[in-house]
Amino acid sequence: MIINPAIFGDYDIRAVYGIDLDASGVEKIAKALTLIYKPKKIVVGRDMRLSGEEIFLILAKTFISSAVEVTDLGLVTTDMVYYAAGRYNPDLGIMISASHNPAQYNGFKIVKKGAVAISGDSGIYKIRDLCLKSNWQLKPSVKTGKLVKKDLYREWLDFCFSKVDTSKIEPLKVVIDAGNGMGSEIIKRIGPRLPIKIIPLFFELDGRFPNHVPNPLKIENLGDLIKKVKETRANLGVAFDGDADRISFIDETGRLVNGTITTAILSEIILKKYPGSTVLYNAVCGRVVPETIEKNGGKPMRVRVGHTLIKEAMRKYNGRFCGEHSGHYYYKDTYFSESALLTFLLMLEFVSGKGQKLSQLVKKYDLYPQSGEINFKVTDKQGLMEKIGKIYKPRAKSIDWLDGLSVWFDNFWFNLRPSNTEPLVRLNVEADNQAILDSKTKILKKEILSFGASLEN
Repeated sequence: MIINPAIFGDYDIRAVYGIDLDASGVEKIAKALTLIYKPKKIVVGRDMRLSGEEIFLILAKTFISSAVEVTDLGLVTTDMVYYAAGRYNPDLGIMISASHNPAQYNGFKIVKKGAVAISGDSGIYKIRDLCLKSNWQLKPSVKTGKLVKKDLYREWLDFCFSKVDTSKIEPLKVVIDAGNGMGSEIIKRIGPRLPIKIIPLFFELDGRFPNHVPNPLKIENLGDLIKKVKETRANLGVAFDGDADRISFIDETGRLVNGTITTAILSEIILKKYPGSTVLYNAVCGRVVPETIEKNGGKPMRVRVGHTLIKEAMRKYNGRFCGEHSGHYYYKDTYFSESALLTFLLMLEFVSGKGQKLSQLVKKYDLYPQSGEINFKVTDKQGLMEKIGKIYKPRAKSIDWLDGLSVWFDNFWFNLRPSNTEPLVRLNVEADNQAILDSKTKILKKEILSFGASLEN
């Protein structure tokens, strides 16, 4: 049996299948889930990764042998599993996916009843610790469960369409890069229900990802999309990650609409639909987000990065929406979970009826230049952040440790936070203008490097 303890993270389980996790290890994880949560009903979906079907069959066999009813959702997006977990209240919902990771990876995103996410502290590390123990066995069941198949696509699409006024959507020309991932299965089905013209890129399901890694946050993966948007004079471009719970937008000039601006736009849309709502945003989003929320009568709340933490905060404060800089967008309507499909539909509604191009609409929100995420390799992440904090604290306007180190001045601010999975710290800087941004980013990079860090390529 192979189970590398490092595969259990704060937000999910992610492994190089066959090296960090093998078939026996998958069976052990299923038995641990059964022992810890004692489920009677489980829903399971998977993306197109090559090992997905094998992993599903191991899970299903193990659960069924313990009298669990397993609903096979088949090849779906992650937000569909979350919807099923919220709508039907199974004891567990499992998505077999490694999100935007390269082809050799696979893993699990796990939620409880109501689509409540299981995080490191709320269960993943407990699963890990049990899997690594050798002196336990799952008590054999005298009964067996059963396997039920469910096609969720029509219901899921109807649900998302009910949240948007599709009569406002114009016949836009949209280039969509599915990255050979699950986004194509959604877009193929919604195309006939919308007046838009879809220009598809990499719609063939292929877990090898022959065209590019399905990570829409990295500009190097958007080259084909940008080229096609310009070539076809499309109104906008859209890119999904592998399991289609994350989304990025490109304007008609080929420029990326970053997560901060997208969060600000979506916040305004949501507040027009639900006035006075609490709207959350993560600690790396720029200043235009809380400014937009306040301007539109909402209650802004800054929270830590990470989907499990965000979902907990949304439930606690009854948040209507939350945006992350990384392309995850969460809605109360989708059981406090992220949905790339609902985000896509809302953005189509936003672009329509304005008489302006997306690049012109974005200008309203593009107020503060940003550095983007700059990664540094370092062994002592906490020590490095404390040293930088000590340098800036005496002269900063304010400083906090909500998520890593955030330091605020009158004309710029920065966040330096640790990676949860790698020996990295991530720097994000925002300023009033480009000159200040360039100057402050240069100084910060020099200071971070002086403490033994190195730039990550």
